[in-house]
Amino acid sequence: MMGNVTARNVKYIPVCDSNCDNQSGSAKLNLKNLVDSPKTGVMLNPLDIITALFLCSDGFLQQEMALKMSMCQFSVPLLLSNHDMKQCTLMLWAMRDIVKKYRPQSLSESKGFIEDRIVHSELPMISFVRLGECSLSKSEILNKLLSNSQQYHDTFVHRNMECGDTPRRISNGLTEITWYLPCGNTNIDIFSQPVAVANLRGDIASFETQYSFLCQTSAAVFVFFDHLDSECSLLTNQHHKAQIFLVGNYESQSFSLDTLETVATKLGLTNNNIIIKTKQKNAADFVKGLRKTISDAVENSQIKMQTEQMADIAHELGILVDEDSPECQTAKTNAEAITAEIQHIHRFKEDQLPRQGEIWKELTCLEKEEFRLKKVGSKNIEEYKSELQLQKKELRKKQNSYDMSTAMTCFINAISSPGTERFYFLKWMRMNLDNLSRIKLSELRERYKEKCKNSENKEEIKEIDRQISSSSLGTEHFFREMGQIYEASLSLPQTHPARQQLQHLPKLCAELLLDGFPLELVDGDASNIPLRWVSDVLSQLSDLVSPNRKILVVTVLGVQSTGKSTLLNTMFGVQFAVSSGRCTRGAFMLLIKINEDMKKVLNCDFMVIIDTEGLKSPELAQLDNSYEHDNELATLVIGLSDVTIVNIAMENSTEMKDILQIVVHAFLRMKEVGKKPKCQFVHQNVSDVSAHEKNLRDRKLLLEQLNEMTQAAAKMEKKEENKSFTDVMEYSPDTGNWYIPGLWNGNPPMAPVNAGYSEAVYELKKHIIQLLGNCESSANDISEFKEWMTSLWTAVKHENFIFSFRNSLVADAYMRLCTEFNKWEWEFKKEMYTWVTNTETRISNFGTVAVKSESYDMRDFLICLKNDASTLLSRWETKLLENLTKYFQQTEGHVYLVEGYKGEFSNSVKSLRREMERSVFNQLTAAAEIREGMTEIEKIKKNHTEEIENAVCVLIDKCKKKKVQMTDKELEKKFDKMWNETLEKLSFSEQKTSSVFTSVSHCLRINLSHRGSHACELLSLKSLEDCGKEPFKYTAEGFYNKCKHKFSKMFNIQDHTMAVQQMADKIINVCTQFVSEKMESRNNYHETYIQEILHVIDGSIQYNHDVKTDIEFEVSLKQHICGFAAREFQKMHEDFIQANDPYRCLLKNKEKFRDDFIDVFHERDQCQKKAEEFTNQCLKPAVEDFISRSLGPDITGEMLTCEQFSTRMSFQCSVLLDLLSKDDFKHYVSYIDSYEKYVKTWILNKIVEHFSTVSLFEFEDRHLQTCIRSINDAINKAKKGKSDDLKTFVEDICKELGDKLVISQDALGAFMILNNADKEQFAHWLTVSVNEMEQDLSMKFKNVNIEMKLQHLHVQPQNELFNRLVGCGKQCPFCKAPCDAGGGGHTEHFALLHRPQGLGNYRWDTTKDLITDICSSLVVSDKYFYCSATNYEWHPYKNYKDFYPDWKIPPDVSLEASDYWKFIMVQYNNDFAKEFNAKPAVIPAAWKQITKQQAENSLKESFTIK
Repeated sequence: MMGNVTARNVKYIPVCDSNCDNQSGSAKLNLKNLVDSPKTGVMLNPLDIITALFLCSDGFLQQEMALKMSMCQFSVPLLLSNHDMKQCTLMLWAMRDIVKKYRPQSLSESKGFIEDRIVHSELPMISFVRLGECSLSKSEILNKLLSNSQQYHDTFVHRNMECGDTPRRISNGLTEITWYLPCGNTNIDIFSQPVAVANLRGDIASFETQYSFLCQTSAAVFVFFDHLDSECSLLTNQHHKAQIFLVGNYESQSFSLDTLETVATKLGLTNNNIIIKTKQKNAADFVKGLRKTISDAVENSQIKMQTEQMADIAHELGILVDEDSPECQTAKTNAEAITAEIQHIHRFKEDQLPRQGEIWKELTCLEKEEFRLKKVGSKNIEEYKSELQLQKKELRKKQNSYDMSTAMTCFINAISSPGTERFYFLKWMRMNLDNLSRIKLSELRERYKEKCKNSENKEEIKEIDRQISSSSLGTEHFFREMGQIYEASLSLPQTHPARQQLQHLPKLCAELLLDGFPLELVDGDASNIPLRWVSDVLSQLSDLVSPNRKILVVTVLGVQSTGKSTLLNTMFGVQFAVSSGRCTRGAFMLLIKINEDMKKVLNCDFMVIIDTEGLKSPELAQLDNSYEHDNELATLVIGLSDVTIVNIAMENSTEMKDILQIVVHAFLRMKEVGKKPKCQFVHQNVSDVSAHEKNLRDRKLLLEQLNEMTQAAAKMEKKEENKSFTDVMEYSPDTGNWYIPGLWNGNPPMAPVNAGYSEAVYELKKHIIQLLGNCESSANDISEFKEWMTSLWTAVKHENFIFSFRNSLVADAYMRLCTEFNKWEWEFKKEMYTWVTNTETRISNFGTVAVKSESYDMRDFLICLKNDASTLLSRWETKLLENLTKYFQQTEGHVYLVEGYKGEFSNSVKSLRREMERSVFNQLTAAAEIREGMTEIEKIKKNHTEEIENAVCVLIDKCKKKKVQMTDKELEKKFDKMWNETLEKLSFSEQKTSSVFTSVSHCLRINLSHRGSHACELLSLKSLEDCGKEPFKYTAEGFYNKCKHKFSKMFNIQDHTMAVQQMADKIINVCTQFVSEKMESRNNYHETYIQEILHVIDGSIQYNHDVKTDIEFEVSLKQHICGFAAREFQKMHEDFIQANDPYRCLLKNKEKFRDDFIDVFHERDQCQKKAEEFTNQCLKPAVEDFISRSLGPDITGEMLTCEQFSTRMSFQCSVLLDLLSKDDFKHYVSYIDSYEKYVKTWILNKIVEHFSTVSLFEFEDRHLQTCIRSINDAINKAKKGKSDDLKTFVEDICKELGDKLVISQDALGAFMILNNADKEQFAHWLTVSVNEMEQDLSMKFKNVNIEMKLQHLHVQPQNELFNRLVGCGKQCPFCKAPCDAGGGGHTEHFALLHRPQGLGNYRWDTTKDLITDICSSLVVSDKYFYCSATNYEWHPYKNYKDFYPDWKIPPDVSLEASDYWKFIMVQYNNDFAKEFNAKPAVIPAAWKQITKQQAENSLKESFTIK
């Protein structure tokens, strides 16, 4: 509700009137018409509107309206008449919230002031009434009376105001009241003492009750009249205490001096009691005389009365009192039951609110120390943290030891009462407590003023400051105690009765928040948030409103006492406390429900308004950590805000600089954690209309200051790339600055609210709504707001905010991004696998009957395929980058929080494309060259087969010419003889094997040629044939290094030699796996294989650049791997040559040829037999090979749908949860010592486990059915073809299948000879055989177990999953926890879960005990480390980035993230000690209390697993 001094100037104009105005205007002169024309519009008297509004409002709105009217220096209803009920009401409750400050003349010297609730102020009241008709405007005279010469103000509505002369319909009988309050300046003050002024509307003859009330409560009553009745019983019969003054107008025609004399005599009045307006007196003289009379009456009268006391008189006269409602009275009784007991505020807090004092402050200090570890000294960190936790538990125990105080019991019972009563109670409490605090603060201020006169009284001033802080008592202290009662109860067992009884408290507070009451977010006294309490209140609030209700947040920041609360109250109609002497401490939030119209504009359901204590407050200036406190508060509220209003004062440049530094620091922190709040700078008390233009220079200065502060803050946060404020956030000096005039128009206390203030605030509000409506990101819901609050405050507790910030919403957004990216990446890879499989099939069929058309040689074919691959890869790269761009354009899912990772994921896409291109090209080249090598061998085989076929045909003719019936035995003998003779004629040149070692040596030499002549010399020192036979061992060179290495082993420090050895072992494992996969393919060797291996080695050495290596290491490692690989590839090559030897192939088919010879000789029908042979020898192996090639990606895709394989983090969490459930020490040792090996086995086991419940046959059968359909389609198409013989028929089938199946040329060649089957019959039997093959393969697939199937897959799913989920392979330099970052292009490594160093085989060099320190704690401590990276010199953990810039090791923000590993270390402490040949760790006491369930919960929370 805005304070607007023009609010009474309302006029209802019907729509037609605005149209009629133009028509009524005539060019013709008609003066009579001008004089007689009636008023347009439905005129309503402002008093009728005020009366109607008060009659229609409840007590709380009446109170708010009365307060705002009083601020505008409008009169407020004292007695509200209700014409329908023929009754009037004393508006005592409505006026209760009005607090006034003034300075009577007696205090002008001391500059003191009086501040009190107006209903408690004992003031003389002067009443003004009218008897009969009166030509003088009573209200207008009153306005002149109360206005000084400098500024006239219409306190009362009068006839000469707009609509003031409209007949009153319902407001006659209304009695208004206003107060004249002096400022202590004799030149300005009209009256030297405060005076209440009452004004009765209407004729007292009609409103005797109201008149009687005024006569009994007033010091003087001024009766305005024109004509008096000589009897005048109304004036003479009253039992009044007040002096009566008669005010008449001599100029009125009905005025009678005689009658006046008669009445005056009856009333015993003197000349002093009669004021007559004569012709000789102008208005100014008349008013001056009236003022003098009033001053005299006030000074001479002893009648002073509090408004509260008027209630008794009202009851006697039958006047209702608005406070008499049962709810209000019950609430008043309940409130007074608490506040009446308060004698000493400080003592009351200690006795009745004991949990929030020193205990809460100690808890706060302990919480911050847990994060900052300032006082750890030489103690063991984890033991020290354990001590802190035990101290916290003791303090909570102490809190629980207090019984619920009487005051708190009454308070909780009262706020549990039904709606209206609860509202009344809280209002009564606030007013009563304000009254108490005001008295105490008034005394303390006087003492403070005295002490400040002497600058040597610093300690005493500090003590008074402390007392001022402790003397404030408001409802927030009771809610704060409620929060502490609740938080303390959570440390009790869940089944404890006390805990059960307090579970309803958060819901109670959430209901109040929903009803518009503020919630204390930050406790200003302890500088802390009771996180669990506030979180549970917000959780309950989320449950009370519909799910996923969106909220937007507006916050105000600025110097103390610059009107921040007033600004918010004016802008949003809320009621943040603004009573004098009670500056906001901490931060309060308030909820506003958005109406339906505005929901469409703002896209939210609620608005949260946060009011904060003033930055640079004098109370805190005495404290050493005041800057830190301000920084913490600013960081929190700016982090929570969508729009932040910053109140600044340009006139104090030093103060402005301090404020700007705090604010800019907070904005910089937000930018770095992905939040982008908007900011508006507000300059208050700037009223000139040209302010915006004149302050151009000031705005320029402000921007310069902002830039300067940005650079300073960036330096502090080590984010020096931010050079100007616009680097941190979007800001325009023209649209980001608002000039608001002062709140008061004139000199308080009689100054009304400045109309320009409300208008300027309204314009600011419109702009803020526009800003909120244009927010790029979606609003948070209440639970997300809670998450932000928790993570912001947790990070604030650390010294290094950016470094410490971890937010579950950010983690969720990052997880979703990783999940989406993994899906796109897999789609890309899967399509490329399919494309490569199909292309390899085409290459394998190149030059055979299975190729439909062949117009170019293999080289041209390969170039064409590579072009196709590049096109496909480019298309996918573009698609992935577009997906990424679209993903970051969406407004849902908080994607803006992870925008900083966009570049990393873009790099991942490009890197993936490069790797895929290199891999695909290598595969195509190898397949093409191996196929070319096979062409020559196939020609030889074909010639040999044809020779045999010719020889068999000759033999058949010879045998048939004998015309003798020959037995199968005889035919066999003839065939064997012919076979041997033919073989002797054929020339079988022995197939030469190549030397793989020579090829590998050549590739290795080329690879190392760029490394210089020394590398070539090193290569020559050892033959490749001698390499790779023994396990690779890296040894430290030189005596110094050897000594260092021994020293390292002795103290078990990870030194350079060990690091290099570990890296080498990893590279060797990867290369060994690659060699095994190639061996499994039973293909020929190709030099791209060794090039691939060398590429892997180079990439790994380059990636692990932090592990320093020399050329000797690189050469020896490459020789070792190449030696081993060459040996294996040589064997593979020889096996391939042997398997494809023409002589061996011929011998293999001897029996088949012999059987065919006998069949042909006997002219048997070969159709069925040949169909089965073609199916089993040609089609079946091709189908099985196709399914084997397709199944790997299918299994991988299926596993990726499982939650545990969706992202790197889900996977890591699943592995650790599985370890926890197995409860087996050996598994942990295996996981820690051989992480990659353990994880590979785990993945394989999970695949087997998954496909024991999900049938793999579905995938196999799907591929089988596509093959069967393709074969049947090919048969049907071949039938329709023009082929005359069987050979052409079969070739047609092979052509149709050439793009899908690789049909063995050996088997096809053997099938083709001696084949006299009928084409039609063969086609029939072939269809039958294919159906039988389908049945056989289905049966086979069902019976073969998953383990066997996995061994023969072309793409190994366990390896594919491992490569996707194991991440980059980097480990924490301190505890060896694996990196959890997603995407291949990340530039910064982080582990979500760090371990106690003892689990990495680290021990204390003096005691040999395993170390319990965790690096996520060490990095915020003052501890030191040394290792090979620091050249064995001590270096602070805080500055670990000096040596490990790629690593981000944030502190454990939850303090429970490592509970998992703490639990494991406690569980297996002795086992680990035995395994590592060390002594068991000294386990901190707090670790022993961690349960298995807590360990599991901490794991899920760390990895953001819901």
